[in-house]
Amino acid sequence: MKTSHVCARDVQERWLLYDASEHTLGRMATDIAMRLMGKDRPTYTPSELTGARVVVIHSARARVGGDKEGSKTYMRFTGYAGGLWGRSLADLRAQRPNEIVKLAVRRMLPKSKLGKRMMSRLKVYPGAEHPHTAQKPVKVESLAS
Repeated sequence: MKTSHVCARDVQERWLLYDASEHTLGRMATDIAMRLMGKDRPTYTPSELTGARVVVIHSARARVGGDKEGSKTYMRFTGYAGGLWGRSLADLRAQRPNEIVKLAVRRMLPKSKLGKRMMSRLKVYPGAEHPHTAQKPVKVESLAS
């Protein structure tokens, strides 16, 4: 058996569309992360950018389970003494709804330059309108199991 190395320029570009109001946030984020990395394809190469481009709509209505709406806290550290900040999910949803999905996906991607390039392929919008209709994204109905 031979191992093949696939270059990013040889991979056909794919566009996927997720509706955040139809899926649970965590399960949707894992599926998005796998598709951004390209691990859902047999041509996966760890050192190349072979994943899909992903568009997420309705991020303001992303579903979460249990009591996470009031109890989940997103922590952030400024780097200075006493600089630990926390923001609840409800506050983040009201002020910056796109960040809910972006943070969930970012924390599942590699912490490298390639991970930052993968993150740039994720487009998140709070409503139903998005400027990527010309790319004809394929709507993802069910998440990969």
